[in-house]
Amino acid sequence: MFTETLIKLRKTAKFSQDEIAQRLGITRTTYSHLETGKTSPSLDQLESLSLIFEVNPEVFLHGLDIPASEDNENLTFVDDSQDLVPREVPQENLEKLREVLLYVLDQVAGKSTFGETVLYKFLYFIDFDFYEKHGKSITGLTYVRNHYGPTPKQKSFDAVVGGMKKLGELDIVETEGFKGIQRKYLPRTSPRLNALSALELDHINDVINRFGDKSAKELTTYSHKDTPWIATKHLQPIDYQLAKYRTSETSVKEPEDDL
Repeated sequence: MFTETLIKLRKTAKFSQDEIAQRLGITRTTYSHLETGKTSPSLDQLESLSLIFEVNPEVFLHGLDIPASEDNENLTFVDDSQDLVPREVPQENLEKLREVLLYVLDQVAGKSTFGETVLYKFLYFIDFDFYEKHGKSITGLTYVRNHYGPTPKQKSFDAVVGGMKKLGELDIVETEGFKGIQRKYLPRTSPRLNALSALELDHINDVINRFGDKSAKELTTYSHKDTPWIATKHLQPIDYQLAKYRTSETSVKEPEDDL
């Protein structure tokens, strides 16, 4: 069950064996032995894998089709044939993602709670809140429904972060925490503010003000109340148009916006 689940999660997330091995701090050969069942994972490796794929560690014991938990009990999934109101289809803008990353990191990367999980939630709410209010995304990133909340599509995110690291624009720091390795991104250069409109900057600042002091656990709990996450199946892309069906608990649209 473990090997089958690990392979499926890795391929769904479009990671290579090398990439996962690097994150675990082991060689590719050692990692391949985990996938073939030649060796069993340690408790530390299980914890790290659950963080990498943002799934509950139980998934590796019971498979992806685990019984409904309190997080997904009584979920109602959106019918694919449902007539959603046409809005702009987000297109990835990786250059703009670079500027959003640098701006957000410049503002809050120094906080002890601001690790990779928190950054993922910031990006999600920056894009989905903006889409709810204005009908378009800022970065155009695709987000996926994971157990601990929405996460950006790793291929695009890692491509931008990897390029920035090579150019010396940011550092990636990994530290040992209570629940395993915490990954943090630290900016080494300033964002080009002219790459973001005044409306976009105001919106990003609003997200920072709302969530800047939240922990990963608090943001995960909050994201689990968001209609787009609730209405999407596990490991599937989250449709931006679902933002128009948000409840008052997570909606950011002012009443006058409907006038």
